[in-house]
Amino acid sequence: MKAARWYSAKDIRVEEVTEPKPAAGQVKIKVKWAGICGSDLHEYVAGPIFVPVKAPHPVSHDVAPIIMGHEFSGEVSEVGEGVERVKPGDRVVVEPILACGKCDACFHGKYNLCDNLGFHGLSGGGGGFAGYTTVGERWVHKMPEGLSFEQGALVEPAAVALHAVRISSLKAGGTAAVFGAGPIGLLVVEALKVAGASAIHVVELSPQRGAKAMELGATSIIDPSKENAAQRIRELTPGGVDVTFEVTGVPAVLQQCIDATRYEGETVIVSIWEKEAPFQPNTVVLKEKSLKGTIAYRDVFPAVMNLMVQGYFSAEKLVTKRIELDDIVAQGFDTLVAEKSQIKILVRSPD
Repeated sequence: MKAARWYSAKDIRVEEVTEPKPAAGQVKIKVKWAGICGSDLHEYVAGPIFVPVKAPHPVSHDVAPIIMGHEFSGEVSEVGEGVERVKPGDRVVVEPILACGKCDACFHGKYNLCDNLGFHGLSGGGGGFAGYTTVGERWVHKMPEGLSFEQGALVEPAAVALHAVRISSLKAGGTAAVFGAGPIGLLVVEALKVAGASAIHVVELSPQRGAKAMELGATSIIDPSKENAAQRIRELTPGGVDVTFEVTGVPAVLQQCIDATRYEGETVIVSIWEKEAPFQPNTVVLKEKSLKGTIAYRDVFPAVMNLMVQGYFSAEKLVTKRIELDDIVAQGFDTLVAEKSQIKILVRSPD
């Protein structure tokens, strides 16, 4: 079968690989659609980050080159011995977590905080940029009726956004700012709308992404190249917002997020970072502000799909391009690097 494999930064190759077979407890899935994630783009531009290169990943036991793709939907084609929750023909999405199941975080059910955290399609195990993949039954979720395979490919990134808002201190009626209106930032805007935020200010350079944020429920759009974003937010929401969400991964933006919050406000860091980000601790200390990190998701995929059935996180509004697997580098990764107007690119799995 064909698969897109990461060899090193700027080196992803579509090539023939052996079609996987499900072991006991595993589910084999015929991939339908897979999304290119910001994390995938980080690996392409500046990796490795999650890709294991010097030693095998402790959970997947794989080392580069690895098949990429962790945002995907598909149909169960075969199940291994002992699998009971799904059967061939079921339409599913995959929660692409690799967790050891043995560390303290895993023992307490917080598997996304695993000491050996990895991601199926980033840390080995096979991925969604392929004809087929196999995953453990635990990580497979049936899709509700009425949810398309394209919509299913958005469940994973929407779960990142919903989890970030869920663990934040935001309460219904509270105010928020989102720095960065890429795919995850836009999904955070929708998640904030679901959570009952009364004001959602979005900081974004791209006019197209800014317009999309307004369509999805933002209160205002601020272009940081034209004005001081933190100052403008404090003018729009006197004193600053209750919670800011950092979704750019740009070092200078972290301080702006802190400055845009009110006293006792909170900054939630959603991004994966390629570089260190400096900030002045006194801007946190003197106003008793807080910083919180968030990684991935846990126990949220069913809630995301239920919200999708209600019309939230719509693929029709977020997908800007659909491509074939053979074109994943030129029309996928390179396009996302060059065209900031792109939001979500989906890759069709080969038949």
